[in-house]
Amino acid sequence: MSEVPEYIYKSDKPIQLKSLINEALYILDKFGIPLSGLSQRRMERMAMAFLAVANVKQNTDWAKADYSHALRTRDIIRYCNNHFHENISESSYDDIRRKDLKLIVLAKIINASSANPNAARNDGTRKFALNPEYTALIKKFESDKWEQEVEEFLSSRETLEEQLSDKRDLNLIPVIFSSGKTFDFSPGKHNELQKLIIEEFLPRYGYGAEILYVGDTANKFLHLEAEILKRLKFFEISHGELPDIIAYSLERNWLYLIEAVHTSGAISPVRLLELKKLTEQCEANIIFVTAFLDRTTFRQFSPDIAWETEVWIADAPDHIIHFNGDKFMGPYLEK
Repeated sequence: MSEVPEYIYKSDKPIQLKSLINEALYILDKFGIPLSGLSQRRMERMAMAFLAVANVKQNTDWAKADYSHALRTRDIIRYCNNHFHENISESSYDDIRRKDLKLIVLAKIINASSANPNAARNDGTRKFALNPEYTALIKKFESDKWEQEVEEFLSSRETLEEQLSDKRDLNLIPVIFSSGKTFDFSPGKHNELQKLIIEEFLPRYGYGAEILYVGDTANKFLHLEAEILKRLKFFEISHGELPDIIAYSLERNWLYLIEAVHTSGAISPVRLLELKKLTEQCEANIIFVTAFLDRTTFRQFSPDIAWETEVWIADAPDHIIHFNGDKFMGPYLEK
């Protein structure tokens, strides 16, 4: 099974509990729950409500997930307070139904009113339990072919993410990787620039570089080669710290950390120091690149660019701006 991404990285909960919450979010993500745009706390609350209904208290409990374990909203609050270091007031029981479980119930991963299908929405006796069809997959979590089994299960079903996306696919930006794979990015200037980095910058300056990570506004981990990053001793994956694009050239043993800047995010001295500290153990040589769509945007950020980094501007794709004086000092000879 693939490495579980770190959806929650700002939580002050114990490491093991944070790991369990990230596993729960990974399961929900794979089941088609749209997590994009949700705050860290909202995802954390959703994951804990899901864990409570599944009766999963620790990482080793997934095989014990139980669809006969039905809880009322107040029961879910007590479960979270007792097992997940929470202090949720019982008076906020309606938030469990309206916020924490809303998407999971809409996706039919959890059944509402499991004990009484005719119960009113605000009935205090209304209970929530896992859908038996999803329970079988949850119990197999961490097995070698778990992702494949999920894909096969969902192949004949429309996920909540697909239902909510409706016809927005018409505006997606197709991006072709050097491997020939095509990924659809959400519309927007930032993703237009990411497309140009992948299709224009890396073929020119990447020495056969392979994309190891790229995110999207609708999918934080649109493409992730976690095993390769692990072999390179890259720092622990955390979306809050990752650059926009990571690519690796096996030919040069160069790892490109690229920020695609439309309104923010240039590699400043502070950001450079942060990235250098995070990649101290990395076995590849690091290339730091800030990319812009045009020179006008570059001029806005040029005072913030750190030395010992590169700048690429998409409207002049055959040129690189090198922010370091001595490395390339010398005359340009006539060809």
